[in-house]
Amino acid sequence: MDFTAIIIWLIILVLLLIAARMSIRIVRQYEQGVLFRLGRVAGVRLPGLRFIIPVIDKLPLVSLRIVTMPIQSQGIITQDNVSLDISAVAYYRVIDAVKSVVAIENVAAAINQIAQTTLRKVVGRHSLDQTLSETEHINTDIREILDALTLEWGVEVTLVELKDIQLPESMKRAMARQAEAEREKRAKIIAAEGESIAAAALGEASDTMMAHPLALQLRNLQSLVEIGVDKNTTVVFPAPLMSTIGELSAFLARETQAAKAVATAAVPLGGLAPVPLPVPVAASAPDPVPAAPAKVA
Repeated sequence: MDFTAIIIWLIILVLLLIAARMSIRIVRQYEQGVLFRLGRVAGVRLPGLRFIIPVIDKLPLVSLRIVTMPIQSQGIITQDNVSLDISAVAYYRVIDAVKSVVAIENVAAAINQIAQTTLRKVVGRHSLDQTLSETEHINTDIREILDALTLEWGVEVTLVELKDIQLPESMKRAMARQAEAEREKRAKIIAAEGESIAAAALGEASDTMMAHPLALQLRNLQSLVEIGVDKNTTVVFPAPLMSTIGELSAFLARETQAAKAVATAAVPLGGLAPVPLPVPVAASAPDPVPAAPAKVA
């Protein structure tokens, strides 16, 4: 075999390798291949080893996995004329490989743009309070609108979530003041309810003490015990206790005077004259000195 034949066989071998490389395609498990033959769709190729005719066939691969697409922050004016900056994230996947290739040129760019406009339109129909409190409802509305548009492209939007809501600084301060006022309102209501319950309990306690007078004295003694626990140098007597002490002192004074009167009236044994006991005399102002008698001529 001469040198020319060797060169020809080498060229044929290289061409066969190139043709094999161009005709063999591997479709992975999460992909589908759309076969175009002479520019027309000839079918869908499932995962595995696939062969195509070089130059005549083309087999673009379409991923069927869920794609995470961030929606950049949008300046949106709510229904009550409050400016917000809202960003979101969307999740979608291809459900029809043929439509995703034939119906639209760039699926990711198209969904990104339509998601931004839909986000602005849906949030603009809600007030600030609704936007902050009804995020689940807004997410559902955005997803339904996107689904209605993207199903024609062979794409299904599985989830849309509002990711970040930026408020103006003045609005943040106003909301902080509102939240503080709301907390103060609840605190005052709770305090008033506590006072009402305490007043009712005190009324029941006063009724019990009126029915049992000794209960009040026992409660006063208990208060003294509680005061003595802290080892205070000052003891405060409740007014009812002071009146009780005053009554007890008056009773003792009356009993002492009665005992002295009985002792004075008693006659001692032996016929002796009774010796009166000294009776305390209240001090009084001294009598005035009598004037000297007039001389008789």
